[in-house]
Amino acid sequence: MSTDNTEPVPLPTPAVDATAPAPQPETQPAAEPASATAPAATPATDAVAAPDPAPAVENVEENKAEEAKVEESKPEETKPEEVKPEEAKAEETKAEETKTEEPAQPEASVAADKVEDKVQDKDKGKAVEQPAAPTVQEPQNPLTQKFTEAEWKAVKELRSKLPEIFAKAYPDASPVPESVTLWGVPLSTTPNAKASVILAKFARARELNVEQAAEMLVATLRWRDEIKIDEVLKEEFDQDVFGRLGKVFGKDKDGRPVAYNLYGAVKDMKAVFGDVQKFIRWRVQFMEQSIELLDFETIDQMVQIHDYEGVSVTQRDASQKAAAKEATSIFQDHYPEFLSRKFFINVPTLLTWIFWLFKPLISANTLAKMSVVGTGAKTIGAELSPVIPPKELPKRYGGEAEGFD
Repeated sequence: MSTDNTEPVPLPTPAVDATAPAPQPETQPAAEPASATAPAATPATDAVAAPDPAPAVENVEENKAEEAKVEESKPEETKPEEVKPEEAKAEETKAEETKTEEPAQPEASVAADKVEDKVQDKDKGKAVEQPAAPTVQEPQNPLTQKFTEAEWKAVKELRSKLPEIFAKAYPDASPVPESVTLWGVPLSTTPNAKASVILAKFARARELNVEQAAEMLVATLRWRDEIKIDEVLKEEFDQDVFGRLGKVFGKDKDGRPVAYNLYGAVKDMKAVFGDVQKFIRWRVQFMEQSIELLDFETIDQMVQIHDYEGVSVTQRDASQKAAAKEATSIFQDHYPEFLSRKFFINVPTLLTWIFWLFKPLISANTLAKMSVVGTGAKTIGAELSPVIPPKELPKRYGGEAEGFD
């Protein structure tokens, strides 16, 4: 039993003579105030007869009166409220039931509840802001890191249109492909750094106009399907004719491959241009083989050198002109932004007009990358050496390398 519920122990009552009859309560008259004129008390030395001793009952009554006076003189003490044993037990049982129904929460949960309560009190009456949806992190490589904000926007929009582009490019396909491989890179709505480089080429070729870039990509996919690009890549051409028309040799100062088109290497122009479509297929194959040297991570362009040494003005017939015109159209429409620089070298004075003749067919961006160079190793070397290191440039063009046959 708790000491809080212990009653104070009462003072013991003085012993009472068992033979004496039980005292009867008497009404004591109120004490009267002492008179100022009361006679003085008789000195103890006066001879006064001693009174007879009082009976035992009178002694008990006097003791009770004295105890009553002592008790009245003590300050009142507040006694704790008496709690009956049955009530205390009921309270304890009720407390135990409450603990059973409401188990204590873990400290972490209690702390979290307190923090939540504080946040709710602090933000009471304010609109709850939902966290922003996480943005998709774009895969990066050295080339994509050079994209401008406007280029990234165009690339993302163009990527989102790929399902529509594939549907237009392959109207008879069922189902429509979700991914299409172009120059060894899969294109789909899934972000991919190399794919972003490819899409950026189409966007830049159309000055970041996404609708026009999408149309260009549709046309490119259709054209590759129509020309049967996979068969073109496997086609074998006469090496005595076409094998001498194109070479890939060396790299520029930024690691781009350098492709040479040697139009005067073959004297029999009819063997080269007699079948225009055959020439076109060879030229496309040569372009595709040059693109295979690009990784689309650090390098996505090439340098082209068109050598007209040995080409005569009188040798240019209708077939040559038709082949040149179609090739120009194909590379401009379906191979966007693959040229870093393009040099026309050993161009006779009378053939310079040819360049200007095709100028209206060439985009401004491509035209800015083109240069017409005169003849002679010294003149050519002076134009090419700022782009191609001398050790990567054949001696026949003013460089230090042995070059190709």
